[in-house]
Amino acid sequence: MAAVVQYFDQLEIGLCVRINRYGRSPALRRFFSVVSRLGDGGAWLLLGAIVLALYGTQAVPFVLRAAALAAIGVALYKLLKRRLVRERPYIANDGILCGTPPLDRYSFPSGHTLHAVCFTILFGEFEPLLLIVAAPFAALVAISRIVLGLHYPSDVLVGAALGAGLAIAGLSI
Repeated sequence: MAAVVQYFDQLEIGLCVRINRYGRSPALRRFFSVVSRLGDGGAWLLLGAIVLALYGTQAVPFVLRAAALAAIGVALYKLLKRRLVRERPYIANDGILCGTPPLDRYSFPSGHTLHAVCFTILFGEFEPLLLIVAAPFAALVAISRIVLGLHYPSDVLVGAALGAGLAIAGLSI
């Protein structure tokens, strides 16, 4: 497994270095750091609270489903990170600046992207107008993880796929 991880690290490192250059600008690094921190959960909690305030008891099943899927998402990405132990790009390459401290050690998959995509699908299913806010924010969260040197593009793509799968499975229950 280590050889496969190393292969993908080498395959993606050039792209990581190029994207990470945007994080060298203090203004862009601050912007993406804020986006990334909001993607820790605060933005999704706020959006959930707004949905509850606007829709009242009609939104309770939706909020409970989102909370359950969030917990499953955390368990899933933590399990994968412990098993696959892919070092973050800024650790693997001195040319990559770490734009903000990571929440944990390993990079694969991106938990931020997993949750951003999952919640975007859930909120969009509940109220399609919420996609106007959720979809661009989810895209910025995903991009921020690479710009800040915390993830490889494949970490983000797999996180997005896992988040989409989790949301679709959750909506089918």
